[in-house]
Amino acid sequence: MIVLASASPRRRQLLGSAGISFVAQTADISEAPRAGEAPRALAERLAREKAQAVFRLRPNDVVLGADTIVVVDAQILGKPRDAGEATRMLRLLSGRSHQVITGVCVMGPGFEEVRSESTVVTVCELTDQDIHTYIATGEPMDKAGAYAIQGFASRWIPRVEGDYCNVVGLPVSLVYGILRERGAI
Repeated sequence: MIVLASASPRRRQLLGSAGISFVAQTADISEAPRAGEAPRALAERLAREKAQAVFRLRPNDVVLGADTIVVVDAQILGKPRDAGEATRMLRLLSGRSHQVITGVCVMGPGFEEVRSESTVVTVCELTDQDIHTYIATGEPMDKAGAYAIQGFASRWIPRVEGDYCNVVGLPVSLVYGILRERGAI
């Protein structure tokens, strides 16, 4: 059985849409970066810690952990704590490109595989009114980088270089490949 170590509805939807059968179980870990931790290392570490937390409870299953971060100017943008932080993040992303990195860990009896996917996303210039209206929807509040590419913010994203599903929250093709290599599907 495949166990998704996540409460994210986006990840659940992506796996389900790809025809990958799974059950979900929340992994409660701190998502705080460590001092000096590089973005890719952070995403991969958090994915591993999520998978490990669930694997300890389900040692006979294959567990998938994932974590998505947004990076601009070497600054990691997590989920905004409030509207002010969401505003700051959206202003940073406005009119420029940034990187979305998802770390993935697949762990099962006798194996652990950690990889990551990186996608470049370009955002149009945003006005203060654009940002205010978007924050009022509530959509950016539980999203890394304060936006959801599959939602309202899609109107401001003219270019995606790489895996679109990665930006939504899970590089499905990468995950499928790992699960297949490990005989889980």
